[in-house]
Amino acid sequence: MDEKILREQLGKALDWDEAHADWKTAVAGLPALERGIRPPGAPHSAWELLEHARIAQRDILEFCRNPKHISPDFPAGYWPKTPAPPDAAAWDKSVKGFETDLQEMRRLLMDPRTDLAAPIPHGSGQTILREAFLVADHNSYHLGQFVLLRKLLGSWHEK
Repeated sequence: MDEKILREQLGKALDWDEAHADWKTAVAGLPALERGIRPPGAPHSAWELLEHARIAQRDILEFCRNPKHISPDFPAGYWPKTPAPPDAAAWDKSVKGFETDLQEMRRLLMDPRTDLAAPIPHGSGQTILREAFLVADHNSYHLGQFVLLRKLLGSWHEK
C-alpha cells in the first residue's frame, strides 16, 4: 500500500464525519447550562466526556513525541473532578485544546519523517500507527456517548 494513502486515511480517521458527527459538530451549540448535567441513565456529563477525551488524546500525543512525558494516574487522572466545568472559559479551553491536539496528531501522522511502524523508543512496543488507531477509536467511542447524551438532554438536532 502506498504510504501516502495510508497517512491520509489515518488522518481522516481521526475525526471524519462521513459516517457520523465529528467532535466540532457535537460540541457546537450545547447550552452552557447542560454541560454539567448527567441525565438519568447517563454515567457522564458532556463536560466529563469532553475533558476525558481531551486528556486521553493529549496523553497519547505526548507519549508519541515526548520521551519524558508522564501519563496521568489511571483512571482518576483522566477524568475531571466535577461533572460541570468551572466556567465557560474552562469549556472553551477544553474544546480548543482537543482540536489543537487532534491537529497535532494529524500533523505527526502526515510527516513523512514519522515512521509509523517503528516501535516508539520509550514505549513497550507501541508504534505511532497503533497510537493513531487508539486515538481514533477512543475519540469515536466517547463521541458516540456525547451525541447520545445530547439526545437525552434534547439538545441534539440531526441535520
